[in-house]
Amino acid sequence: MKKYLLILAIIIPLGGFFVAFQHFSSAKTIKSPRIVAKNPANKNVTQDEPQSAPITKPEIQASTTLKTDNPTDQPIKTSCQYPSEILNLSNWKQTLPTGSNKKPTEIKEIALASFQARPYFLANSSCDGVVFRAPVNGVTTSGSGYPRSELREMTNGGKSLASWSTTSAIHSMYLEQAITAVPKKKKHVVAGQIHDADDDVVVIRLEYPKLFVDINGKAGPTLDPNYTLGKKFSVKFVADKGTINIFYNESASPVFSMKKSGTGNYFKAGAYTQSNCSKETDCSDNNFGEVVIYKLALQ
Repeated sequence: MKKYLLILAIIIPLGGFFVAFQHFSSAKTIKSPRIVAKNPANKNVTQDEPQSAPITKPEIQASTTLKTDNPTDQPIKTSCQYPSEILNLSNWKQTLPTGSNKKPTEIKEIALASFQARPYFLANSSCDGVVFRAPVNGVTTSGSGYPRSELREMTNGGKSLASWSTTSAIHSMYLEQAITAVPKKKKHVVAGQIHDADDDVVVIRLEYPKLFVDINGKAGPTLDPNYTLGKKFSVKFVADKGTINIFYNESASPVFSMKKSGTGNYFKAGAYTQSNCSKETDCSDNNFGEVVIYKLALQ
């Protein structure tokens, strides 16, 4: 009897040891539970380990207005129909390279507010600029042999021709623009000027690739010796106390100054192509000068 009791005393502890060992072994082989998480595209992603929740970036609302230091900032449009939706044309008239000999088509306010003339005067595809195009075969004015798609300064809401004195008050015009095309042979375009009753006083002229100030046919300071077509630049004309100053690309001081006392002055802006069919081998609508104006302001 004692013999059997001794055997049981040895077997029972050993059984407990084997049970414990089996439990310990199976615990080591337990796998982590499979977790199903949602990815940002709302698709199920199966993974063997937990993942951190995706970081969601805060949504940033884009401003509809480009902020700069210039007071002529305008809202960025996504659709438009007329140039007047981009530029304030209330004190301008538009001269086109169309019409009859020496009598080009002119559009004044109030008609200018709802007017375009493709491809000579229209809003660009981005609705942030106005395209002015004058082909070498275009109609010219009586006082010039060259075609233009150009604005002429007016007063009284576009009803009267502007004609001011350089000594009477401050008169200024600010332009942000790009010259986008020149004629094929004579690659010259005027893009912005002060004119008087007789002739141009001072203009911004491109004789590609040289961009410079031109003083009634005489070359002034060079603004860009190697201008690239399509490159934006700004220019500001200021007439005050018998002096005309020109500022280029927001310069703090003028790049050009000249003494000028007189009346009958006014501003012009757009594309004044300095070539015609007599100077070109291609006398067609496909040969032209072109300017895009993004900002225009008078004072």
